[in-house]
Amino acid sequence: MPDIIGEYVDRLITVEMRNRGMNHNIIAPIYNEARREGGGRPITARAAEALVDRVGEGDVVLIVTGAGYWPEVPHGESDGPPGAVSLARALYWGLKAVPVYVSEVCHAPPIKASSEAAGIMIRDYELATGRRMGAAQVTAPEEQGDIDQWAKDLLERTQPKAIIAIERLGPNENGIVHYSTGVAPKNCVNLGPLFDQAAERGVLSIGIGDNGNEIGFGRIHSFMQDFHPYGRETQTDKPGGAITVTATDIFLPASISNWGAYGISAMLGFLLKDKELVQDPETEKRIIRACLDAGGWEMRYCTSRFIVDGAEGESSMAIVQLLRDMVRLNIAPPDRGLSHGKMKEAAQ
Repeated sequence: MPDIIGEYVDRLITVEMRNRGMNHNIIAPIYNEARREGGGRPITARAAEALVDRVGEGDVVLIVTGAGYWPEVPHGESDGPPGAVSLARALYWGLKAVPVYVSEVCHAPPIKASSEAAGIMIRDYELATGRRMGAAQVTAPEEQGDIDQWAKDLLERTQPKAIIAIERLGPNENGIVHYSTGVAPKNCVNLGPLFDQAAERGVLSIGIGDNGNEIGFGRIHSFMQDFHPYGRETQTDKPGGAITVTATDIFLPASISNWGAYGISAMLGFLLKDKELVQDPETEKRIIRACLDAGGWEMRYCTSRFIVDGAEGESSMAIVQLLRDMVRLNIAPPDRGLSHGKMKEAAQ
């Protein structure tokens, strides 16, 4: 049964939603390759099952996000924080885990605002972990030379059972972080070492992305090198393409990264028999609006319009409604209603 609903959750979150001025008609081929490389099963089902298997009450899950930089979007974009918050809700209420958001300093305000709009308050780390009173938030150093030691200290302190990247830019083969347009932002740090060290410790990792440069795409790096217009060279004078080499145990591509997170939340709702693990449309509206108001702007035109990755905010509201209803229908007791009669019993 998880593969049946997972099939259609995966289809829903990979509906192509992209202006033809961007690299277009890409999500189906990327998804097909990621699914093939991962063994063939629906990816949201695999991700949710892995979380249920590995994460228990009081366990820490690191949720890493953040894309977009000064001067265009100085606090990042509206794709990433809402998805991180959706997963935090599902993990907090469904598995009784402790979500810990991880980002750069510039991305912290939209994450905090989004989380609090969803009812997951940001608390002191000791209060969050000791009494499970919300989520905690951690920011990375602003100097690349400090990242390795910071990552080691963070993993040692939190002892996470899982780490999830959503719309978190990762490094290419030469350690350079790029936008999907082949431009390298100047005001960022590479958080790939956090995932490399987590892998060495055997921590479950899940990556969610939509265009090749996000952590997780390292699983299909060679495919993306040939498929993506900036797969092998970029708009910079530096060697290498825009595709990240940082892989995760499970990789989920989605039309919009937030939607990939919503799909995993839906599958957690199905496995745990609770449709409320997917936010309702009004909560989704509050989350996106809070993200935008806190500076996590839509990336296409770098404004606070009610848009995520070019798609109207109402489209994200519709996606969560469809996912909630898919969960509701699939966890409800079998019921043919009054007009369809009894199902014929199978022959013995």
